[in-house]
Amino acid sequence: MGNSARSIKYLLGWLIAGTRGGATRAKMIKALKETPQNANQLATQLGMDYRTIRHHLKVLEKNRMVTTGGEGYGITYFLSPVLEENYVLFEEIVNRMWKK
Repeated sequence: MGNSARSIKYLLGWLIAGTRGGATRAKMIKALKETPQNANQLATQLGMDYRTIRHHLKVLEKNRMVTTGGEGYGITYFLSPVLEENYVLFEEIVNRMWKK
């Protein structure tokens, strides 16, 4: 595993398994993998508070796990190329987490 893949694995581990909001972020990533959408659509789909969703999207964006297109309320969130490339790592982390 190259350096960048290893650091992605640590980052994903922390974002998903290492913090309290990890399970929420995992659900959001899975939802965005299926369909890029805005914060409001994501909140509706996951049955969660809009502000909570916005907070986690900011965290994911800051850590370059999601990217955006559009502007204002129409901002659509997509998985970043980095996360798309390392989606298998994400799935491994989530599978380990759900087993616990």
